Order: sequence, then C-alpha cells, then structure tokens
Amino acid sequence: LDNLTFIVNCNLQRLDGPVRGNGKIIQELERVFRGAGWNVIKVIWGSRWDSLLERDEEGLLHQRMEEALDGDYQNYKAHGGAYTREHFFGTHPRLRRMVDHLSDDEIFQLNRGGHDPEKVYAAYRAAIEHSDGPTVILAKTIKGYGLGEAGEGRNVTHQQKKLNEEEVHSFRRRFKIPVSDKVVDHLSFYRPPANSSETKYLHERRKALGGPVPERVVNVEPLRSVPDAPFKEFLAGSKNRPASTTMVFVRVLTKLLADNEIGNRIVPIIPDEGRTFGMEALFRKVGIYSHVGQHYTPVDRATLLYYREATDGQILEEGITEAGAMSSFIAAGTSYASNSLMMIPFFAYYSMFGFQRIGDLIWAAGDMRCKGFLIGATAGRTSLAGEGLQHQDGNTQLFAFPYPNVVAYDPAFAYELAIIIREGMRRMFVEMEDCIFYLTVSNETYPMPPMPTGVEEGVIKGMYLYQKSNRAKSKAHVRLLGSGTILLETLRAQEILEENYGVSASVWSVTSYKNLYTDGLDCDRWNRLNATEEQRQPYIAQCLAEDEGPVIAATDYVQALPLSCARWVPAPFAALGTDGFGRSEARKELRDFFEVDARHIAVAALSELARAGTVGQELVKQAVDELGIDPNKATPRLS
Repeated sequence: LDNLTFIVNCNLQRLDGPVRGNGKIIQELERVFRGAGWNVIKVIWGSRWDSLLERDEEGLLHQRMEEALDGDYQNYKAHGGAYTREHFFGTHPRLRRMVDHLSDDEIFQLNRGGHDPEKVYAAYRAAIEHSDGPTVILAKTIKGYGLGEAGEGRNVTHQQKKLNEEEVHSFRRRFKIPVSDKVVDHLSFYRPPANSSETKYLHERRKALGGPVPERVVNVEPLRSVPDAPFKEFLAGSKNRPASTTMVFVRVLTKLLADNEIGNRIVPIIPDEGRTFGMEALFRKVGIYSHVGQHYTPVDRATLLYYREATDGQILEEGITEAGAMSSFIAAGTSYASNSLMMIPFFAYYSMFGFQRIGDLIWAAGDMRCKGFLIGATAGRTSLAGEGLQHQDGNTQLFAFPYPNVVAYDPAFAYELAIIIREGMRRMFVEMEDCIFYLTVSNETYPMPPMPTGVEEGVIKGMYLYQKSNRAKSKAHVRLLGSGTILLETLRAQEILEENYGVSASVWSVTSYKNLYTDGLDCDRWNRLNATEEQRQPYIAQCLAEDEGPVIAATDYVQALPLSCARWVPAPFAALGTDGFGRSEARKELRDFFEVDARHIAVAALSELARAGTVGQELVKQAVDELGIDPNKATPRLS
C-alpha cells in the first residue's frame, strides 16, 4: 500500500468546541495509526517557528509545546498575540525572553504546519518516497483560518456567515491581497491578471486534470439483455413443495451464478448470515473469497456443504459488519464507472440491519450512482417468529421512501420475486439507470402458485388483482390489499368474509407501496403544472376504479406504509400494520397481537362496510365475538 496516503486535517475543534480540550488529538491519532503499522508524518509547526526552535538550546520551547493542551491552543489563536505572549511564552522567564524581539502581531503570525505550503509539500514528498506501507499525514491547522477576530479558532466559526467591513479589510491586509479599498468595500471578487504566474499555473493544472468541468466518464458496455433462463422455473410455482421467498431468492441467485453470460459478474455479499438465509450450498459451489485461500481445515469439512474459503471464491463474507459489507456493495456497484467492469452485487442481510443501521452508507451509495440489489432477508414484523424486538423488521419498507434512488418491493410469491429481479437487472444493467433495488424476503414457507396471466406489468408497477371474489359480487363488497406474507392472511380473510358473512371480496397483491406513492406524486405534479390538459390518474386509482366497496390494506410493516397512498384511493380506506416493537412469539400469536391476521382483516372490512351503511354494526360485533377477538386488549403500538 505504498501508494496510499491519508491526510487528516487536525484543526483540533468540533463544531461546538475542542475535540480533545484536555488532551491532544494528534497524539491519539498517531498512536492509532502507528499501532496499525502506518508511517506517520506530523505537520505541526510552520516555518515561522523554525528560528525559535533553533534557539531552543534548553528544550524549554519544545517542553511548552508538549505540555500545552488542545484547549489551550484554541485560546492562543482566538485571543491574539498578546494573550499568547502572556499564557504560552510567559510560563518561564527564559521562554518569554525568546520572543522579546517579536511584536504581538508577529507572535500571532507564528503559523501552524498545515497552513505552511513548504511544510505541507515536504510532508507530501516524504509520503510519496516512503516504502513498505501506507502513510498518514496529520496536519495541524486552525479552524476559521484567516477570519481573525470574526471567528479564527473560535467556537462560533462554523456558524459564521458574514464579515463586517473592518473584518474584510483586515483579511485583505493579512493576506496581502493586491486590491484597493474600493474593491474591498464592494466585496468584489479578486481575479489575478491573465498573464500572472498564479493564473498560468491554475490553467496548466486544470488542463492536466482534463478540463474546467468535472466529468464522470463511464466506459463500459451495458448488458445486451437479461437472460430469461434463470427465471423461468419460478413462474411455474411450486404448490407441491412449499418455499419461502428467502429460499426463492437464494435459488434465483444460484441460477444467476451458473449462467454462462453473466454468472461471473454476480457478487454475492453477506455479513455473516449465509446459513440463516439458506446460502450454505453456495459455500461449496462458488466459495467464499479469501486472498490467502484456506490454510486450515474447517470444522464441518466432513459435510457436503462445508465452509470453503478460496482465492477464486465469489462470495464476499465480511464478518458481522453490515457497514463493511455495504462498503463492498458500493465498490462492486460502482465498478462499472471506476473499473469499466460491470458487476452485479446482491447484498443479503437481516432486513432490520439495513436502512435502520447503515442508512447513511445507502445514501452515500446513491450519491455515487451505485447499482445493485439490497436483499432484506428474514423480513417482516410477524414473519420472523421468535426473534423479538431486535430482529423483527416492520420499518424498512417505509425507511426506503426518502431515498430517491431506491426502488423498494415486498414480494409475496416466487414469480413476483423473479419478475422484480429481472426488471431490476434490465433497468440497472441494460438501460443503465442509476438506482438500487431493495427487496424484502421472508423465511415463512408456503406453496408458491404459478404466475397468473398478464400480471407482469402490475407486479412491476406495484399492484395487481390476484384473485377475484369466489362468489357472485354482492352489495356488500370489499377490496383487500395484501403484501408479502400478509397476502396469505388477506386470502384467508376473503374466505371468512364470503363464507361466514356473505361479503364478496377481491384480493390485490401490492408489491410496492413506494412505487404507488411516487407514481401518485408524479401524477399530482403533472396535473398541477398542466391544469388545462386532460388530468392523469395515479396507477392505484386506475386499478381500484374497476371495482367498488371499501379498501382494506394489511401489511407486515407500519400502518404509515399503506396510508402513504390513501389520498389516491377512490373509496373508504383502512390500513392495518405492525406499529410497535417486535416480540418473541410464534407467527400466529404475533399476527393476533399486531392485529394483521385474517380475523382482524375481516373485522376491519365489516367495520368499513358498517361505516358506509352497507351492513349493520351488529354484524361487526358478531364477527368480533365469533372470531375470538378481545376488543379490550391494549393497542400493540404502546404495549
């Protein structure tokens, strides 16, 4: 790592005060980097100190420099030369005599190393010439350097927005800027003459950097197309062999890794949960990357799916660090630009430990135009049985809303998952859109139905009619919206309503509330700015316009998720969700506790029908009693 150099700007201050008022942050950083084997270069004192240090035969100045704390150094700069003479040099008579020949202003001008071009250049030169390891340069500077009394070295520096007239003139004098008082009074920009050495140097450097405007150069061939073969089997369903969507994802990933066209571009990334997600088969098949290989015999070597590390391994297993794994995701997801090499990362993790834990890195990935798939595995507040408050995720689908580059889905069935992954690959790696696909997948197993005809567009847009009413449409009719594993509860609620209470119900699968939400916003904006044109209708309103009756949405996430789209629902609307902390219980009990099971969905539907006057309130009470619901139990949000 000879070519790696870190530069740490040590201005000794946080926004509100010193970093180590009672200590010395540079010394702490030196210990950390030296302990890690780095070459450490400290640029502490500027050239104006050199003559004083040469005269320091007794080491008094050096001793004073060592004993003064960061909080003291902030004071010296903030209060000027006279204060520094008294409190820094005035601690010893011989030290005070050392600066008798200097004025207060000259003492104030004694500079720190980070503001001395010659010292900084010498540090860079030494870093470049160093071999056998990386280098860190710790450069001591002044926060607010140049502001003088307006904010140099002061706690208010970060908030300083304006300078008064005298402060601007002081700045001009201090840095010897060759402009007149009139120019300073009008706060005009100073531009060196075109033939000056400064201007010539700037133009030469800018030319060497490729021009005046920074440009992102992407020199990579997009994928010609997304292969169909890896996705075909999932469209047919697996009614005779129940599966979870997490298992389906691993199966899709396995197919993609085996594909001759794109298999070598796939980058599976896991923190340390591969076996939890059912990925252990990949350990043997494609291996876990290690730059040194495997110099030990793994404890499970005698088993078929043993833990195999290899120099040509394809899985990146980063240990228990979502931040480290996300950094690998960013590296792979930006490789198309940084290395002109198209890579397709799939980062699978406990869904609760994504946006909630490393959201800042996901935001940074968007800023870097990263592409890839985030897989929130073992997702859902009630789907991950027994894991309790820490693991049960009822939040991240909503957390994904503020990230403009994230396309979020909560699929229920294998064919939905296959359609979404194929669409994500098309958009990101064929059409080269700058986005990230986030999918939440569950570890609850159930039969996977075959794909109904003509639902692909609805899956991608965010919702589609999965199952019409099993009985003739009655006056008492409702629309039930379900997502992820809770879609199964809506199907059971459909049976309860139709068989027990004479209410016909249609069931819609909502694969992406975020897609429905952003589509609604886009329609509203277009209608607002094109008032005289034919007004557009959001996709969710188009879907529900085909039918009548109240709409009840149930999700394994917080109620705010479906409520985000309530304004575009052309009917009475109720949302059921899992607001509150998770807890250690079985799925059945959890769904009863959070009131998102089939019984609560059915009661919510009857309640909305009663509110509309279609059925009587007596029927609602009857259902509450018959379905064994306790109307007096505490709200789960606060329990």
